[in-house]
Amino acid sequence: MFFVDTLEFAGLGNRSYLAGGSHTAVVVDPPRDVDQIIATAARHGVRIAYVAETHLHNDYVTGGLELARLTGARYLVPADADVSFSRTPVSDGDSVEVDEQLVLRAIATPGHTPHHTSYVLEEDGHAVAVFTGGSLLIGTVGRPDLVDPRLTEQLARAQHTSAHRLAATLDDEVPVLPTHGFGSFCSSSQAEGDATTIGKERAGNDALTLDEDTFVKRLLDGLDDVPAYYAHMGPANAAGPSPVDLTPPEPADAHEIAKRLAAGEWLVDLRSRTAFADGHVAGSFNFEGTGQPATYLAWLIPWGKPVTLLAETPAQISDAQRELVRVGIDRPAAAATGNPAAWIREGEQLASFPRARFTALAEARERGEDVVVLDVRRNSERANGFITGSVHIPLHELHGRIGEVPGGTVWVHCAGGMRAAIAASLLDATGRKVVAVDDGFEAALDAGLNLTRP
Repeated sequence: MFFVDTLEFAGLGNRSYLAGGSHTAVVVDPPRDVDQIIATAARHGVRIAYVAETHLHNDYVTGGLELARLTGARYLVPADADVSFSRTPVSDGDSVEVDEQLVLRAIATPGHTPHHTSYVLEEDGHAVAVFTGGSLLIGTVGRPDLVDPRLTEQLARAQHTSAHRLAATLDDEVPVLPTHGFGSFCSSSQAEGDATTIGKERAGNDALTLDEDTFVKRLLDGLDDVPAYYAHMGPANAAGPSPVDLTPPEPADAHEIAKRLAAGEWLVDLRSRTAFADGHVAGSFNFEGTGQPATYLAWLIPWGKPVTLLAETPAQISDAQRELVRVGIDRPAAAATGNPAAWIREGEQLASFPRARFTALAEARERGEDVVVLDVRRNSERANGFITGSVHIPLHELHGRIGEVPGGTVWVHCAGGMRAAIAASLLDATGRKVVAVDDGFEAALDAGLNLTRP
């Protein structure tokens, strides 16, 4: 009997897979921190014989090379991927025996990248799963615009062809196991549900229900901005990522924190947005550890800028380190834990700002207060409706465009509160008077705020 274990990385919206039999296994699209993959294989009592990449990833740094080195596994990488290290090149139709009666077969599925490859797992000659990486996802496909703008339409058409090839090759009951699509920006739209099959996708995926031209137009029209850090992921993966160091960072006291802040380094507070708003080191930024700290921090920070992490516990620092190495932010410069009162020098005060609901914003407007409403949602979100008179600067652009925010008290909102908290911390760090709207956007209409719907 075969098994397939799913390892989910919610912070990046991705999954990796360990599949095998009684003795040996293959890992598909591993994260950079490979220790949990090794631990999972040990629990099954199997040896990792193969590590397979569906493509050179644009949204995270792979652990494939390091995992292959540590385990002695053969590293399967699409033959047309341009890499700087030794690997086993894989072409369409190639296969390897993972375990007795268990075979992994490559099927070329270009579209997310030109060299993208899916892998069909076969037991006794019958397909039992397909690892689709960034090709066929749950209800959608991987983005075709991450490689080269000149190739975007060509790759979108290739996605359509690849989806149809998978559907023509595999039976309806075959599980589809994608890498992207659970919050990853590599997905062209967000998935609904967490499991699917070829049959379900045949019935509901645009790539399989629409003609090519209609599919391509809808796909391209729906694409939103690409996280800035993606520009660094592909080159890192092509060069061969270095091993990670997850040992605790150097501890920082109040004087060290002040020194690093004065030097222009980023001070990142991982506590909840509620705790941060109540009291924080002036000049620090709030990226909640329970949100998507790696995605948004890597998107916003000037690449290579030193980071000092602040948190309530060492475990929170450790979790954040693990998230950050997955996107190439390898070593925090320093870290501090405990009570924020210990993070400031004697005589200094913690900064704070209020949080509010949309009802409070509506009341402030009715009183005629000097209110600036800042919407930090993405373009695609705002296109579905926005508060009339609001200023729009997507969160990922705000750090470089704070000077465009009009004067007055800034009431900043997103769709649910997390991104508004990040934005509020960025504004607060510059001395702006800010209110973080911690509310679901659907509550804006109930609060009596006028909405404009394009």
